[in-house]
Amino acid sequence: MSMQLLERIEGQIAATGLPLVGITLAAVPCPDTPIILTLHWHGFIKEKLADVEGATPVAYTPIPSSALQVNERWDDLVTVDQATLDAAWQMGAWDVARAERPGCLRPGARATEPLECMQAFGAFPYGVNGQQMVVADAPDSDELLKLAAMKGYLMWLFRPVSGGIWGDVAADATLSPEGRRAGPCPLHPIPPRCAGKRQTVYRFGVPGPRSEQFSEAG
Repeated sequence: MSMQLLERIEGQIAATGLPLVGITLAAVPCPDTPIILTLHWHGFIKEKLADVEGATPVAYTPIPSSALQVNERWDDLVTVDQATLDAAWQMGAWDVARAERPGCLRPGARATEPLECMQAFGAFPYGVNGQQMVVADAPDSDELLKLAAMKGYLMWLFRPVSGGIWGDVAADATLSPEGRRAGPCPLHPIPPRCAGKRQTVYRFGVPGPRSEQFSEAG
């Protein structure tokens, strides 16, 4: 079974015409639940006192991220992991970082954990200068947040070269001139444990003759 994450991402890039800073995905460890895909754009909205041609901007507000709900079915988190690796690999990312987080309703949870959980699922509660930080098209986000608070969640992060802002600093021998790689990704997923806090990093880039491909840390 495959998930069409790459097609969803590239469709959004084509629709907005904006470059990406990074991409995150968030999922709860419950089969067939929706996944939240968040695209973090690079750019600013020019704030003017008057909407007239030639008016000087008085402030610049970051363009909101886009949070999208992905409703494709899956029965194992390894499926989500593989789809993320394939998308990141083909878009020229240097690596993929996967975070496993416990539910924030447990005794002893840090005060910042509920906010981190909300951010992972595209539900940023605060704005900047009255502007939204995230524009979400995720009708099931409230239910996903409730599940994540109880059962924990996983979040994946990667920074694409293709369609992103990283082309000028991508000193990576594995990339084509367009900042891409041919799929599928050659690395195999490491099954998540979903027990406590854990970080796994899959490394793709090759800056020199040899490069460690992935690491796992507690």
